[in-house]
Amino acid sequence: MNLAALLADIVPHADPAWERIEVRGLDYDSRRIGPGFVFFAFPGSRTSGALFARDAVERGAVAVVSELEPPPDFPVPWIRAAHGRRALALMSLRFYGRPDERLRLTGVTGTNGKTTTVFAIDAMLRHAGRTAAMAGTVLYRIAGREAPAVNTTPESLDLVRMMDELARAGGTDFVFEVSSHALALERIHGFRFHTALFTNLTQDHLDFHGTMEAYFAAKHRLFEGAGGPPPRFAIVNEDDPWTERIVTAPQTERWSYGLGARARFRAVDIEAGFHGVRFTIAHPGGRTRIESPMCGLISVYNLTAAFAAGLSLGLEPEAAAAGLAACRAVPGRFERIDMGQPFLVVVDYAHTEDALQNLIQAARALGPKRVITVFGCGGDRDKLKRPRMGETAAALSDLVVVTSDNPRSENPLEIINDILVGLRRRDTPHEVEPDRREAIRLAIGRAAAGDIVLIAGKGHETCQVLADRTIAFDDRAVAREVLAEYGYGGPRGGES
Repeated sequence: MNLAALLADIVPHADPAWERIEVRGLDYDSRRIGPGFVFFAFPGSRTSGALFARDAVERGAVAVVSELEPPPDFPVPWIRAAHGRRALALMSLRFYGRPDERLRLTGVTGTNGKTTTVFAIDAMLRHAGRTAAMAGTVLYRIAGREAPAVNTTPESLDLVRMMDELARAGGTDFVFEVSSHALALERIHGFRFHTALFTNLTQDHLDFHGTMEAYFAAKHRLFEGAGGPPPRFAIVNEDDPWTERIVTAPQTERWSYGLGARARFRAVDIEAGFHGVRFTIAHPGGRTRIESPMCGLISVYNLTAAFAAGLSLGLEPEAAAAGLAACRAVPGRFERIDMGQPFLVVVDYAHTEDALQNLIQAARALGPKRVITVFGCGGDRDKLKRPRMGETAAALSDLVVVTSDNPRSENPLEIINDILVGLRRRDTPHEVEPDRREAIRLAIGRAAAGDIVLIAGKGHETCQVLADRTIAFDDRAVAREVLAEYGYGGPRGGES
């Protein structure tokens, strides 16, 4: 495809010479540029892509697309775009022949529950025999091939490449998490969605968005179309107060889910315990029984949302229920660490007030003698949630161990002090241990038969980001090591 065709309607004034430039690839990383590629030079918070433009040309780039002013005497066309990431998205879709129109795209957005919901939808589709792909916080899976996740929502070019790979493999469905950052940064601009799903909205990412209004506005873009057509289906949480502010287009079929009487997909007859959850979904087509090893009321919401998405994608209710039963575990989401100890150890990604509350309540539903909660808060992120998470942990736990999460450039003790402001509003016993490994050791050492130890905040993550370095750190591995130090045998799994 020539450069002029790729840029049609993206830049106001086309150069006739662009028709003679054949484009063989696109990239925003100069290290991956090859002969005939177009390089996208984005402005960055630390390093501008413009600094790598000459390196891209040396590697064979035939043009550069950027919002920035061109450097003097630049040897190839420097194309000014009003919005670089919109240009990347649209040009990626054109270069790969609009794979978003050859597949059914499902986007899942919200503060909590995105990962579990995406895993559940993907499990339903694969159990029904479809060739599908998924992308999210934990991993990317394309037609059976897996790769570690880089971002919750990758750059548009990476998403389009996944779609193209899936379509070439005869795939039908692509399900992925759509973060508020991705929406604000136009990473899905112009994509055609079949189904858009909203889980909930609670305080998070205010360091990036500034206000809850701006955070919601970013999420809402998925239901507007985000530069593309509005989704065919919108699936929304009827019980979340932000849902009533989601406006859908006339051509979008709106389905609600939840526990309330107004929900189109309503969860009833709920049984929750150590075995997981069992409940019935009442829906326009009848009543369908759901059984899952996932724990807690939040799992009921996530599974009901996934069930509705499955029906929007053409699955029969019985097939959807069978697929949900087959979804055995989501890494770092209520993941049980079993070394034969007489108490339960659970690792979970909960890193917001709402998620932490849901986690501890799910643990309480299992009927433990005590709940011991280990958690911290990330540095260089929303500071306002720290005291609120401290108070939530104290209100619902029997013992709280406050530690470090990913402190990044902040002093870990200052983050902990912010947490303690809220925690000390309650009389709950608590310990402070900035070293996360020692905090996990302390909590497990305090546990007795019948207790539950919750290790919250990092879930599936395998590293810890400090001010001067990033170190290998996996809560699940550390918990197993500590349990072994205390003399427990195994391992005997760790899946939920």
